[in-house]
Amino acid sequence: MTDKDYMALALEEAKKAFTEDEVPIGAIIVRDGEILGKGHNEKERRRDATAHAEMLALQQAMKRVGAWRLTDATIYVTIEPCVMCVGALLQARVKRIVFGAPDLKFGGVVSLHRLADDPRHNHRCAYESGVLGDEAKNLMQEFFKAKR
Repeated sequence: MTDKDYMALALEEAKKAFTEDEVPIGAIIVRDGEILGKGHNEKERRRDATAHAEMLALQQAMKRVGAWRLTDATIYVTIEPCVMCVGALLQARVKRIVFGAPDLKFGGVVSLHRLADDPRHNHRCAYESGVLGDEAKNLMQEFFKAKR
């Protein structure tokens, strides 16, 4: 499968969030072609500020592999991860972050902060942006338009 194929799966997760009246962000964690974890925002349902798509996918992946290190894994997330999520991805030793659209208000990869490749950290994540970015951005815009 390609980056676009995996991002399409992350978009399906984001659409689940949308139907649950959650901010539509989805994430998939993959290693060696195997999906280790997936998630979508559940902050409202769980009443938990940390219930971001990336955090839930990380928890599922770590449980599946039985370890906190996700070396050589890639996360596909529809919107640029925030500072909290990038921190968790670094802690989990994720190799690569692929995201769709930037998050100009909270982005921790390139928009507000550059945490993923900061040379002061003992681990860095490679990253790529723009994969199915228009689709991710449009889903977010549709969600917030309906809220106004």
